[in-house]
Amino acid sequence: MTETLTLKGLDADNPLAFLAALGTLRALSQAWPDATVRLHWGLTDGALRPLLTLPAGTNEQGILDTLIDQLRGLIDNSALTFAKDLAVARQIFRDAARCAYDRATFDSHVAAEFIAAFGCDALADAKTGIVQDTAWRTMSGAGHQHFLEFMCTLASDTSIEQLAAALFAPWRYCDPGPSLRWDPVDDRRYALRWNEPSGDPIRTVRGANALAILGLPLFPTQPLGVTLGTTGFSRIPRKTFFTWPIWEDPLPLDVVRALLGLRELQLHGDTSPHERLQARERLRARGVIEVFHSQRITQGKYRNFTSGVPV
Repeated sequence: MTETLTLKGLDADNPLAFLAALGTLRALSQAWPDATVRLHWGLTDGALRPLLTLPAGTNEQGILDTLIDQLRGLIDNSALTFAKDLAVARQIFRDAARCAYDRATFDSHVAAEFIAAFGCDALADAKTGIVQDTAWRTMSGAGHQHFLEFMCTLASDTSIEQLAAALFAPWRYCDPGPSLRWDPVDDRRYALRWNEPSGDPIRTVRGANALAILGLPLFPTQPLGVTLGTTGFSRIPRKTFFTWPIWEDPLPLDVVRALLGLRELQLHGDTSPHERLQARERLRARGVIEVFHSQRITQGKYRNFTSGVPV
């Protein structure tokens, strides 16, 4: 017997919310391997929101307790503690990857999953030797904003109450940083604001940022010639977009993992209208009811993401 729980705080067109939904699915699936947890999307309160299919009798408190345990398990994970940022020399990243590989077992390979999502030591800058890294990386130490260090802080300091506020209630943006800059509201350019943004304190949804970390291993990187690709990302042209599917049938983690990497999701931009139509028909046959994409933009030394729009 199963039951369905709606995650009313998460909205399908927000990249951060989508990542948080995936992180929730992945965390629960790993914690409860004998209970097939599934995820799909449905219209609730005027927006497409994620719905979890769970074992009968599962309550919100049980979910939150499990999620906080999964987050705390990342505090000393070697993949998140080998440096403050991903802008490291090839040998440093290679050593971290070797450490994750050596410690991986059939039942425990979290560090290896994160390393695969973070970058690849096969590709590095010819001058600096710095490895190419994931398209999800939004900072590299400027302004004391450190990508991996922020993840560790979120894993250790996020409370159950903050997870509940992210999953089950409208987002109020009442938490202090850090933020991983995956939420479109993190785009704090001066031209878009009434006041100069550097003096405004950062307000975020800490629980969503923490849960999104758990979803990152579903987006591994891979060499594409001389550049590094990240699952779900494409360039159209000289612009970087993240594209993601919304599906109507309850799917387990491994099927979702495969769905995220479908080539049909990336057929836009220079692709002909006929090819895009065929791609959407193939996606629809797989239960995909909508496809969103968000542009990753660079402002100074930081990256941000725009709100998702239907492709």
